Amino acid sequence: MARKQKNGHDPWARWRIATPGAPVSLASFDPAEKPLSSGNKADDRNRVDELAQELDALQNLFYADRRFKLLLVLQGLDTSGKDGTLRAVLGRMSPIGVRTVAWQAPTPVERAHDFLWRIHQQVPAAGEIVCFNRSHYEDVLVPVVTGQISGADKERRYAQINDFERLLVETGTVVLKFMLHISRREQRERLQERIDDPEKRWKFQRGDLDVRKQWDAYQLAYEQALAATATPWAPWTIVPADSKTHRNVMIALGLRDTMRSLDLHYPDEDPLLRDLKVE
Repeated sequence: MARKQKNGHDPWARWRIATPGAPVSLASFDPAEKPLSSGNKADDRNRVDELAQELDALQNLFYADRRFKLLLVLQGLDTSGKDGTLRAVLGRMSPIGVRTVAWQAPTPVERAHDFLWRIHQQVPAAGEIVCFNRSHYEDVLVPVVTGQISGADKERRYAQINDFERLLVETGTVVLKFMLHISRREQRERLQERIDDPEKRWKFQRGDLDVRKQWDAYQLAYEQALAATATPWAPWTIVPADSKTHRNVMIALGLRDTMRSLDLHYPDEDPLLRDLKVE
């Protein structure tokens, strides 16, 4: 993903999980940290804007190249900033070749199939960038916390997700998975802001408070899912998300550096076009 700094230090190393089965403790990751910040909020905001412009150019090249597909997974608890990330990071990109899928609870038809059936239908095509706002990981989080699936079913789903993502990678899809890590205090403030602001109140549901009461259970479910599905072909990056600006910087940099690493280029041009004059 991102390159090391000149002193050899890799600021991403602490936040990247790529070893299957290695224990993960979210308590050891401070949601308030800003490992990629310049130290100045205004400068960081300008940086996000500059990165968004560069990503727009890279996406144009990505779409023209058509050798790759890119799946960006944004996973996190309520108010962790998935929508805000999409606006700030992908908002300048052309709607041609960029698509967002906001996953909701499965429909009866979707429940009648395996849990990855609906997911596979929405993965990117050649030259396309698709962002999952929530994702297939909901199926190893919500049903685990609510007790809908057993331990054996959970382990099977972890293995199936790993195989599914390996299939995507082996057929030309770059998979970037970001877990937006927010503190309980920050979530409380953002939920209250939704309630207090008439323009944001529509986002709030009473069920959000029931989920919040299960904070510890969800932290454990995330730790187990991250540990089981962090792979060399589709690693996780934990993004400290208490700072909205730094969250955007981190994800924009990760996406930018990944796209740069693909050695994208425009298709070979038609030599007959070089001397063509439009009358």
